[in-house]
Amino acid sequence: MAKYQKRPIIVDAVRLTRQITVHTLEGDMIGNPGDWLITGVNGEQYPCKDDIFQKTYVRFEDER
Repeated sequence: MAKYQKRPIIVDAVRLTRQITVHTLEGDMIGNPGDWLITGVNGEQYPCKDDIFQKTYVRFEDER
């Protein structure tokens, strides 16, 4: 089986302070306080638990 790596992409993310419902292509998802709301490359939004977010993303420092 071949191995693949995700392309390095930059996403917008905000930490949630209240519970929200996000309408995704996979159906409605609940984001809870402490979760992250991620906006993907096509403008899609989805919640992500903090532990997964911390393992997957690092802060991007714009050097402009």
